[in-house]
Amino acid sequence: MGSFTPSGAPYPPGDDAASDNWNSYGPAANRVFDDQVTKKVRVERDDQSVALLTRAIQHEIIPRLMLAHRSPKECAESLPFAHGKVSSQEVDAFARLVLSPNESLAMNCIESIRLRGVSIETVYMELLAPAAKVLGQFWEDDLCDFSEVTIGLGKLQQLLHRLSADLSRPDEQASNGLRVLLLPTPGEQHTFGLAMVAEFFRRDGWDVAGGPGESQEAWVQLARSQHFDLIGFSLAVEEHIGQLISCVSTMRKVSFNRRVGIMVGGPVFAANPECAKRVNADVVASSGRDAPAIAENFVTAREDVP
Repeated sequence: MGSFTPSGAPYPPGDDAASDNWNSYGPAANRVFDDQVTKKVRVERDDQSVALLTRAIQHEIIPRLMLAHRSPKECAESLPFAHGKVSSQEVDAFARLVLSPNESLAMNCIESIRLRGVSIETVYMELLAPAAKVLGQFWEDDLCDFSEVTIGLGKLQQLLHRLSADLSRPDEQASNGLRVLLLPTPGEQHTFGLAMVAEFFRRDGWDVAGGPGESQEAWVQLARSQHFDLIGFSLAVEEHIGQLISCVSTMRKVSFNRRVGIMVGGPVFAANPECAKRVNADVVASSGRDAPAIAENFVTAREDVP
């Protein structure tokens, strides 16, 4: 932008004398000059904003729109999933799709993974479960608020239920005659992992009761009035271990089955299995996938003891 002489003729661009010459014309002339400089800075700032917006459209918005309008097969062909595996990069991308208002994106992503030959069980353990952890990390890092995480975890549970029919194979649907009551530790906010464990128990023929959404009083009444071979608790945050100790003690006292087994699992016990002794549990589930087999072995061994 050029400068102007008092007579209105422009100074040549880059003339170093231009700004100095204003000083001899007093405050009014200086105000005019200052206005010209301010406009120049504003234009440069606007140019930078437009450049940033353009890059965002090119590298973020357009690719997401392309992904949203592709079929599952096209998504599968474009995403770098290894055959039968799910990488941490895909988990992170999937978690962001779960937070999207478009509920079909996450399911389309799962379908594209399945087209690569990934099993439902692998989707559970290598995509859904890690995505729940990523959502929690988003919250800890202030990338989204608590309500967004809660809604996202709700969507994960919906996806879990939609996939559960595919997880149960005909030869695994016969009942094994065992019943389990699965409960979150009082105070736990997110219980997606517990819902996933329940699906694995059902797949292995267990009759499953409990889950999130009921009060502790309702759990006590259920344990008091019905026979369960096992009561399982999940614990994600160690600061709630005191509540779990109290809850385990109560369940042992009121249980209809006086020899009921207590199983614990979750991130706290995965990191520190010895914590099971603190809560007076009988057995620890190393993972949701292994929990039913570990539970059945424990119950069977207990029945062999007079």
